[in-house]
Amino acid sequence: MKGMGGLLARTGSDAPPVTIGRDAARAAARGELSKPEYHRNDPGLLQRALNRFWDWVGELFDHASGTTPGGALGLLAVAVFVVLVVAALWWRLGAPRRAVRGAAGALFDDGIRSAADHRTAADALAAEGRWNEAVQERMRAVVRSLEERALLDPRPGRTADEAAGEASASLPSQAGALRAAARTFDDVTYGARPANEAMYASLRDLDHALTRTKPLLTGAAQ
Repeated sequence: MKGMGGLLARTGSDAPPVTIGRDAARAAARGELSKPEYHRNDPGLLQRALNRFWDWVGELFDHASGTTPGGALGLLAVAVFVVLVVAALWWRLGAPRRAVRGAAGALFDDGIRSAADHRTAADALAAEGRWNEAVQERMRAVVRSLEERALLDPRPGRTADEAAGEASASLPSQAGALRAAARTFDDVTYGARPANEAMYASLRDLDHALTRTKPLLTGAAQ
């Protein structure tokens, strides 16, 4: 029996090893690695998407740096230059503002209306607390009133500053107030400055004062 046991042992040890084909080994490995215990710490769907995005950004940067003189350093210099240009333009021109209707800087931007019409519109806007529009309408009332009194020649495209300068010739006592009113109109209309009740009250008082001011017979008044 002892000899037989030795023979079986030797036979088992001398048997040729079992060989597995390449495809079978690949399938077995794939099956083993698909088990849940191997994927407990895998990133989630969002993390995988972010990883792919950053990989794409990295490839894009590598490609851009490869085609830019100076490589990555040159690309960085170009990016800094672009940022500085944008910052300079922003500082020089200010934030983008909504385009103003009508000609640039023109006081009137629609059909001809009387001074009374502008005053009525201004008071209605002020009653609603729409101070920007109320200030604009009251300034238009001021200038239209001067045109109706022949202290200004009606002229399309006239700016608030031009109206104040021309009216000051025949109303010198109100020259300072006219210039201040024109500056308020420009700040509100083109400078994105918010108007308030005090600004409107100042323009309304000027409008009333001008109707009581006796003009000098000079300039347009002649």
